[in-house]
Amino acid sequence: MGLPLRSFCILRSLFPQRRRASNPQSRGLSSAAMRLVQFVRRGAPGRVRVGVEQGPGGLGVVDLKAFEPSMPSTMRELLQLGDEGLDCARRALSSGLCVVERSDLQLLSPVLAPEKVVCVGMNYRDHCLEQNAPIPKEPIIFSKFPSALTGPYDDIILPSESQEVDWEVELAFVIGRGGKHIKEEDALSHVAGFTVANDVSARDWQMKRNGKQWLLGKTFDSFCPLGPALVTRDAVGDPRSLAIRCLVNGDTVQSSNTDQMIFQTEALVAWVSKFVTLTPGDVFLTGTPPGVGVFRKPPVFLKKGDVVECHIDQLGSIINKVV
Repeated sequence: MGLPLRSFCILRSLFPQRRRASNPQSRGLSSAAMRLVQFVRRGAPGRVRVGVEQGPGGLGVVDLKAFEPSMPSTMRELLQLGDEGLDCARRALSSGLCVVERSDLQLLSPVLAPEKVVCVGMNYRDHCLEQNAPIPKEPIIFSKFPSALTGPYDDIILPSESQEVDWEVELAFVIGRGGKHIKEEDALSHVAGFTVANDVSARDWQMKRNGKQWLLGKTFDSFCPLGPALVTRDAVGDPRSLAIRCLVNGDTVQSSNTDQMIFQTEALVAWVSKFVTLTPGDVFLTGTPPGVGVFRKPPVFLKKGDVVECHIDQLGSIINKVV
């Protein structure tokens, strides 16, 4: 008679496999089509785990640390292992063992406490046309504090300091291999994968206050829902051609395609790495298409009770209630 899956996972924890020496900075990340997540089990909120989805939607999640106890508990640490970490995740997914049912877990942001959250402004041609703005000749870079990150289904908290909170669906990517002065032709080898973001923005603070510097208007707590999964490069057909849309209370407010991006992933990695050293886990938000509330006539802003859904084909949806 075979061992139950739970018993097999317990035996693996008693006799973990030896970890192979690796240098994650020496080569690109291994080819592995997966959907990686961070989660906590319901009833154990402090125990963050990395998992691999068995498939988008209703299927279970393989608990990577239960499968291989020597593996870390956070996505950032997993990415720091380079090929070793992703190879282990692939083996765990293939095994079909150590599965946590969806009903027993809560998804978190795919990355917690990254060193950097890098954002790009005015990066969609159709968004520039929406506001009669010239096409940028070089990327417009700003940032959010990592404390703005929140989970794919967590609430967006309306701050009492702002009356003009707006939505921005964005394609995001996560750095898997660090570097400085990365060449554009090598840039994708430094990217672990892609995910969905909402660059929630307080337009009054972005456009009228704080000397019109964008940071404060972009970085209130909960102003960066992210998820639902980190979809590895090989699981995404062409990140340059993905349908992207945002719905508020079920009504479509943004609908475009990433082929409208002025500076694609490779160009952004090369550009930003001229100025700062990129590290595993760094998050990039690549800009938003037209349809934001501030440029509507009259302007429309989020209010308590609204539900915002951001969707990108092949990556999934994040759904956040405004409270």
